Amino acid sequence: MISTKPFDIPKHTVWEAYKRVKANKGAAGVDDQSLSEFDRNLSGNLFKIWNRMSSGSYFPPAVKRVEISKGDGKTRPLGIPTVSDRIAQMVVKIMIEPELEVHFDNDSYGYRPGKSALDAVGLARQRCWQYDWVVDIDIQGFFDNIDHDLLMKAVCKHIKCKWIILYIQRWLKAPVEIDGKCVQNLSGTPQGGVISPILANLFLHYALDRWVKKNFPMVTFERYADDAIYHCRFQSEAEQLKKALEARLEECKLKLHPEKSKVVYCRDGKRSGSYVNQQFDFLGYTFRSRLVKAKRGNFFVGFNPAMSKKAQGKISEQIKGWKMQLWSNQSLESIAELINPKTRGWINYYGKYQKSSTYKIANQLDYALVRWAKRKFKKLKTSKTKAREWLAGVRARQPNLYTHWQLSQQKVVQ
Repeated sequence: MISTKPFDIPKHTVWEAYKRVKANKGAAGVDDQSLSEFDRNLSGNLFKIWNRMSSGSYFPPAVKRVEISKGDGKTRPLGIPTVSDRIAQMVVKIMIEPELEVHFDNDSYGYRPGKSALDAVGLARQRCWQYDWVVDIDIQGFFDNIDHDLLMKAVCKHIKCKWIILYIQRWLKAPVEIDGKCVQNLSGTPQGGVISPILANLFLHYALDRWVKKNFPMVTFERYADDAIYHCRFQSEAEQLKKALEARLEECKLKLHPEKSKVVYCRDGKRSGSYVNQQFDFLGYTFRSRLVKAKRGNFFVGFNPAMSKKAQGKISEQIKGWKMQLWSNQSLESIAELINPKTRGWINYYGKYQKSSTYKIANQLDYALVRWAKRKFKKLKTSKTKAREWLAGVRARQPNLYTHWQLSQQKVVQ
């Protein structure tokens, strides 16, 4: 049959997009429609998305903007598209990702298939042993300040499909709803949008990655979205690179954060020089001089990563926010089902390098369980010591009940 639609969009791609959005979950957008509500008329809602996109009449609704905590008392804006719009964006992402992926640099890790933040941390760890100097950059308000014209220039260089270009342009111009009021979007791509990460990678591929490879071929780097570190051999090279990066980003209508961007000396047992900055944070890890145990059992001073204080603070606040002592209607088993997935994620990520840094998380969880036990059982109400002993007994009988109990060397409530 000859299609009467101006744009040929396969229905199975819309279905695949829905499945991916469903798996990622997410909150409702400006229409307050949740995923479960969308599912009540699934076939009708998916047909509507396909029909409008295929006919060229799809116009994205406003993006709901909320402020989320950064853990340091500050907030950052997060854009929440509607469920339907997330599916429409996912359709385009599925179509353009294979084309763009082949062009991205191997040292770009953010939001890419087969690459992870831990991969970037691991490579940064190795390169900090090889290079004495690091340039740690922070782009000020990156997602909010991406220039639309420059981004579309990069999009059109690789994407020739007219309907994809049309909808990317519409998403970039879609209004933002702030406190119930719609505001015109003149720059940026909402952090939280399905299409935003791949567009951000495309922008920085040309703004930074290719430019650095061409102008500073001896420099290596790891970039995860707008979070990047560059490894240099000499202090002079690092300082020159920092100035050049600042100028390059200004050309691309972006700015380096003046306080968070810095040159760092990777001081360790063999590199005993001095410099004002001797540590940096990257993807939730703090890289600095640490006492490290070698395979043969001896200790030495190395430049290595471990969970940052900022990450510890965020996790601590989340655990406090659970208020587990009030879960007196829950059993130990049901609490384990609730918290183990989150705990497993923390330990798997932050325990990859210097597992001992996750013991504080385990101890805080046990402290919360002790408080729960005191509230749950009358015989433990007046004695924290008895509650600790009771929890230690449970752990001895059921060592695999809680994920954090499987950490070696960690004891109940230190």
